Amino acid sequence: MKRIVRKVFTIAGVLILCLLILGTAGWGTLAIYYSDLKSPAVRLAAAVFFGFLSLTALAGLASRRWRWRAMLSYAFLFALLLVWWSTIKPSNDRTWQPDVAVLASATIKGDRVTVHNIRNFNYRSETDFTPAYYDKTFDLFALDSVDLIASYWMGPAIAHTFLSFGFKGGDHLAISIETRKEMGEDYSTIKGFFKQYELYYVVADERDVIRLRTNYRHDPSEQVYLYHIRGSSESARRLFLEYMHRVNALNSRPEFYNTVTTNCTTVIWQLTRVNPGSLPFSWKILLSGHVPEYLYEEGRLDGTLPFPELQRRSMINDRAMAADNAADFSQRIRVGSETTVKSPPG
Repeated sequence: MKRIVRKVFTIAGVLILCLLILGTAGWGTLAIYYSDLKSPAVRLAAAVFFGFLSLTALAGLASRRWRWRAMLSYAFLFALLLVWWSTIKPSNDRTWQPDVAVLASATIKGDRVTVHNIRNFNYRSETDFTPAYYDKTFDLFALDSVDLIASYWMGPAIAHTFLSFGFKGGDHLAISIETRKEMGEDYSTIKGFFKQYELYYVVADERDVIRLRTNYRHDPSEQVYLYHIRGSSESARRLFLEYMHRVNALNSRPEFYNTVTTNCTTVIWQLTRVNPGSLPFSWKILLSGHVPEYLYEEGRLDGTLPFPELQRRSMINDRAMAADNAADFSQRIRVGSETTVKSPPG
């Protein structure tokens, strides 16, 4: 009986090791293939070579004689890969695409925050625009709203989400967490796992970052929703300052974007943890299209309407198209979005 139990545990252990090697080998192969090694041929050859050595180690697990040698050899190989991986560092010194070329920053003096390089491009199409930036000083105690913007282009499960901070007098500052792409670089979900993009905070006028999505992106088109978030003014100020600190930090300490752990939605959740009573993590944060529904369930959105009706009223594409470049763009896209008076955000 003991012999049978021992054999079962041995087989289970070998299977677990096989799965561990398969998983890490798959990650390592892709990490090499999508790395910044200059020559595509070198990247491909190195990825294939690593994959071959990994499969050799996997085959060695089938032999009792070679099992330990295979395990130790693979562990050494993977350790070398991790050492190399750790040498890949983010940078602010690359040839960036024009829409992400300029970093925003903030000067904080008491309750006054001056935001530098607020993006406000003059668009003729999604890819044809005249870059323009401005600086503006905001009074923290004039901050009276935070809105969630959710933009959908590939079904209901995935959305790009970002926040817009509203101030008394009608000023709004939108901050969208995105990838900082180099010239000639396209976005790839897979590449986003492998240190291929730096993290970028688009600090922008709503006429830029919202109107770009509603009025100029058509391939594919995007459906954009704006939701008022409920909470306290104190929490809103704390969250805004946390954003400003992160914006400043990226100027001296760039970070990598990651498709899952450091993306437009997970970073928002991380930033909101500066506030007591922040929402717990949920699978709906990973499937970002469900974030508005999650906020609704947690009482952070207008609860006087059923969610489908609130969602219908929150779609702003038609209003944004009509407002276009109007000076009161932010006010016009909010008309009719909710029947209740918004309260300060959390």
